[in-house]
Amino acid sequence: MSMEDIEIPQYFICPISLQIMKDPVTAITGITYDRESIEHWIFQAKNTTCPVTKQPLTPTYSDLTPNHTLRRLIQSWCTQNAVDRIPTPKPPLDKSRVVGLLNDLRCPKLQMKTLRKLELFAVEHERNRKCMVEAGVGRAMASHIVSCYERKETAGIEEALSVFNMVRSTSSEVRVLVSANDDRIIEALMWVLGLDVDNCATFKSHAVMVLKTIIGKASSSITQQGKNAALQIMLDTSPWGRNKIMLVESGAVFELIELELSFPEKRTSELILGILFHLCSCADGREKLMSHAAGIAVVTKRLLQVSPAADDRAMLILSLICRFSGSYSVFQEMLKVKTFSKLCLVLQGIWALAS
Repeated sequence: MSMEDIEIPQYFICPISLQIMKDPVTAITGITYDRESIEHWIFQAKNTTCPVTKQPLTPTYSDLTPNHTLRRLIQSWCTQNAVDRIPTPKPPLDKSRVVGLLNDLRCPKLQMKTLRKLELFAVEHERNRKCMVEAGVGRAMASHIVSCYERKETAGIEEALSVFNMVRSTSSEVRVLVSANDDRIIEALMWVLGLDVDNCATFKSHAVMVLKTIIGKASSSITQQGKNAALQIMLDTSPWGRNKIMLVESGAVFELIELELSFPEKRTSELILGILFHLCSCADGREKLMSHAAGIAVVTKRLLQVSPAADDRAMLILSLICRFSGSYSVFQEMLKVKTFSKLCLVLQGIWALAS
């Protein structure tokens, strides 16, 4: 018998999905929902109030209490009414289990098995990834990468890079791990990008993404030398089609503009403008730069302020925008930030040198 043929008790129905609950959990407001629906409501739709009571909801998984009594009633009702029985849900991943896996990571014989388990958990659900962030998985993965670099061993690096990218550690955590490892994490990633291994494209793409995360979230904790080394790697790898797309999709254009707005040293500006040039060679990269309120302005401002190399890269960026993404609004923005005036000054300088 299907559920459409019989009347389902109202308290078996999730207030969000309006379907019978498979894994009922009770929020701090006292209302019970299906776990998948309320987690999507809180963590993916970013809602902060209870859908029923409109009271505030705390955005933590620990505030969703499994309603075992209701689940057993639903399962019993399904059996009595010859309805396909709702399976008992797997218990959600909790912090203590993740901590136990991180302890196993210290044992060489268990490392690969543990890394693969962590990768599977990270792929499985957003709830798992948030739990893993809280347990410090990002820091553990960075430490493992540095340890592999120091021992010159590649086993487990791809899995560690993959997990690090999926858990998306917070800015404060990234700053802590960079501070703890000094510039060794940058050196380790440079070493990874220089490796010749199987599945090279995926391997190096993961490394580029980790590098972008560290630069974007922990630039204040990295020494100037380490920051420039990381940017140099991004410059060297950004012309590759796959890396270019991944960098653009991960928000690298925004992060680079924000970094340039902090008035970095000459070499850093040259590297940033070089990377932006490569990213702006694709339509999505240009769109990201133009969508930033200071995108065109910061490129214009660097003309005649940094170095001839920076001038060349800034003009190439502006040329790509004018040639492939020129529109009335773009030209109005360029007039507003005096792009054309700056370009005329550059031309005057070139003519003066030629004469």
